[in-house]
Amino acid sequence: MSQHPARTYRASLRAAMTNYGMVFVLLFLMLVFSLLTVKEQRATGSDAGRQLADQIVTQYGSGVHVFIAVPASADDNAFAAAMEESITAAGGTVLGRVAGSPADARQKLEQLFGDGTKVDVVAVTGASAEWKVWARFAQLTPQQFAVPRPGRWPSFLTRSNLIGVANQTAIYAVIAIGMTMVIIGGGIDLSVGSLVALSSVTATILLRDYAGGVSATPVSVMFACLAGILLTAAAGFFNGLMVTQASLPPFLVTLSMMLMAKGLAMRLSNFTSINAVPPSFRWLGGESTAGLPNPVLIMIVLYGLAHVVMRRSVFGRVLYAIGGNAEAARLAGIHVRKNLLLVYTISGALAGLGGIILSSRLNAGDPKYGDMFELNVIAAVVVGGTSLMGGEGRMLGTLIGAFIIAIIRNGMNLMSVAPSNQQIVLGAVLLLSVLADRLKRRSVR
Repeated sequence: MSQHPARTYRASLRAAMTNYGMVFVLLFLMLVFSLLTVKEQRATGSDAGRQLADQIVTQYGSGVHVFIAVPASADDNAFAAAMEESITAAGGTVLGRVAGSPADARQKLEQLFGDGTKVDVVAVTGASAEWKVWARFAQLTPQQFAVPRPGRWPSFLTRSNLIGVANQTAIYAVIAIGMTMVIIGGGIDLSVGSLVALSSVTATILLRDYAGGVSATPVSVMFACLAGILLTAAAGFFNGLMVTQASLPPFLVTLSMMLMAKGLAMRLSNFTSINAVPPSFRWLGGESTAGLPNPVLIMIVLYGLAHVVMRRSVFGRVLYAIGGNAEAARLAGIHVRKNLLLVYTISGALAGLGGIILSSRLNAGDPKYGDMFELNVIAAVVVGGTSLMGGEGRMLGTLIGAFIIAIIRNGMNLMSVAPSNQQIVLGAVLLLSVLADRLKRRSVR
């Protein structure tokens, strides 16, 4: 007998919302914040640079002498490079190209004017046009400044903002991979924030005290980072040992580890920040590859691997079975303790990797790193659809959950929402996610 069309439609709609509901929520939030952050702003990037160069050549002729000054962002660098190329190709002269701070622009202009060089046009972006340094030069008039034409565009949808959101989300998302596994297996890990600090402090102390500090080699950097990650993996192993062998509640075990790891990080660092690290240390968390920040690339690779492991491997299926019913899994021949021990170890190692990425981005180690990370990570996992009761969840859902929280926070920042109100909103989002999970489970029963 064929199903009634209305029932078939409802079943298809329910399946679509189950599989893609979080994607719809993410796209809806992006649309909302795009509409709410539309404002007049000046274009950046290579296209804007070429357009402004054409405008300058048309107005001043091919023999124009141009000085370019922009901030040190990727978009502004592309703007300045495209402008210099277009001005030079048209027969003009670029007297100097500064992509940095107002002090850099002042120094270059003082040199040009000191040599008696004539500057016809100062090409700037909307941001560098506001620099106060221009008032120091009586030789420059407002008519000499060329700025890209303004247009209305969402602040949220600018390339720099979207990449910034992804870059800020990457650390939480990487740690959330391990947290997702732990929660699917029926546990919880409150120690990840403190392990971030412990990994950060361990790696930077090794670099400072045993590898030559700022003169440490890339190989020494690699071994110091691995040592930090191995230490936090050992802490995660200890968590798993207490949960599986001593049968202690995961909440209390990881809460204890949170306090111990934070105290150890403070003791090792003597409560101070550790800045004696080499320039190569910044590569992992502070550099980009192929136009994307390295933390974002790491996040993409790890989520691809985690998705395959959880959906295609025996380990993934075993973990879902343990979270659904640990006793039934044991009776079915699954080695519950061994698998949970591995999960807590993975969680600790990924928290350590998050600490290394954060230290690399900030070019320092600090015992204060990782504060409140555990709450943000758990929120990303829960918002992404993983049930706190265990046995249910998806890695891609966690990634979407991390981005949902990041987009809400970023959108409220762009709208100048007070931090206290932001906390209220994020708390409400987390509560609604838990409520939705409870209602879904009740509906299934």
